[in-house]
Amino acid sequence: MPEVEKMQNDAQCKIPVIELLDFPNQSSKLMAASEELGCFRLVNFHDVLPATLMSDMKAVVRYLFDLPAEIKRRNVDVITGSGYVTPSGKNPLSEKNPLYEALGVYDMASCRDVDKFCTQLDASPPQRETIMKYAEAVHELFIRIGKKLAKSLGVKMENTGLENWPCQFRINKYHFTPNSVGSLGVQIHTDSGFLTILQDDDEVGGLEVMDSSGEFIHVDPWPDTLLVNLGDMATIWSNGRLCNVKHRVQCKEAKIRFSIASFLLGPREAVEPQPELVDDDHPQLYVPTTYEDYRKMRMSTKLQAGEALALLHPLKI
Repeated sequence: MPEVEKMQNDAQCKIPVIELLDFPNQSSKLMAASEELGCFRLVNFHDVLPATLMSDMKAVVRYLFDLPAEIKRRNVDVITGSGYVTPSGKNPLSEKNPLYEALGVYDMASCRDVDKFCTQLDASPPQRETIMKYAEAVHELFIRIGKKLAKSLGVKMENTGLENWPCQFRINKYHFTPNSVGSLGVQIHTDSGFLTILQDDDEVGGLEVMDSSGEFIHVDPWPDTLLVNLGDMATIWSNGRLCNVKHRVQCKEAKIRFSIASFLLGPREAVEPQPELVDDDHPQLYVPTTYEDYRKMRMSTKLQAGEALALLHPLKI
């Protein structure tokens, strides 16, 4: 595809581009991106998530954020931050990120959870269908990407259990104004889960990811593509092989910014380094934990940028 080749050859493009339909040829590139940067741009996935569905979902997102506040407040938390976050609220997310507003579903892999979300917000039948289809498509992408990562690492496929992992869903609105230019929309952090799939704003930038030197790379908008981030659970699961990318959102211009984020959280039971990745030369770096216990530890310690992983080192226990 000419556009893909152009982006891959662009000296200014520092985010690796992975073509989903070109495996196993992309395996080494996937591993390099996942181990060195912890994120990549995904293209050629529209057999699972059509561009039309992505466009329809963007329209639904804009509609939902325009709803009256009393309706949006029906979207209550299941875990902290999984429901409605208002810029002026007492939720830890809004206290640190006052320009940020969000709505969400705890587990988008659950039809019941997605249906409840639609009911809370009085979604119309066509909107409900769009949200359902989008959730199903992104869940399928999580499984495909996760299995390709496991295979590239040499982890046995039957050990993953990806299909049963919960997937949080969050739609985001950033209230950028002339007075907020130069400030942060979201503080520096890593994602606590395993994988994140982000459908970014097609026009308004602001997302930045940190490279291995500690420098931030600006992620330019690229319509009809997805950005995939690896989080803390991936680092634990891979015994430190996979990089949990630090990132932030910065206000570059006075425009409202929208994004659609989905998070493959991790196993419902304990997560620990995979046995294939532990040996005499690669000792186990982390003790077993559950996603929920780890999430609570991050919140209680206020270590939101991957530092909490050090607390799971065997010598710390």
